[in-house]
This record gives sequence, structure tokens and C-alpha cells, in this order.
Amino acid sequence: MFSFLKPDPIKKLRKEYDVKLEQGMQAQRKGDIKSFAMLSAEAEKIWSEIETLEAKKAK
Repeated sequence: MFSFLKPDPIKKLRKEYDVKLEQGMQAQRKGDIKSFAMLSAEAEKIWSEIETLEAKKAK
């Protein structure tokens, strides 16, 4: 009934994903490749969660 009031977990994860990518880009520009690799790995994990949720939502 009030499903429009429930927060969308996919939207939240996409925002986190974008933040991680931005942080990774900034780390890469500064020459901190170790942090870039860690942030990229975290972003990939978030992206896999997004894909899982979207697959469940599509069914």
C-alpha cells in the first residue's frame, strides 16, 4: 500500500558505488595505487550486490 515510502536499496547502493568510484579516481590521480585497488574492489562488490537485487526485482 505504501510501497512508495520504502527506501529503494538499489538506489542507495548505486549512490555508494558512485562514491567509491569517485574516491578511487581521486586516489589514482594522487598516485595511491594501493587505495585505488581497494576502492575498486569495494565498488565491484557493491556492483555485484546491485546486479543481484536487480535480478530479483525483475522476476
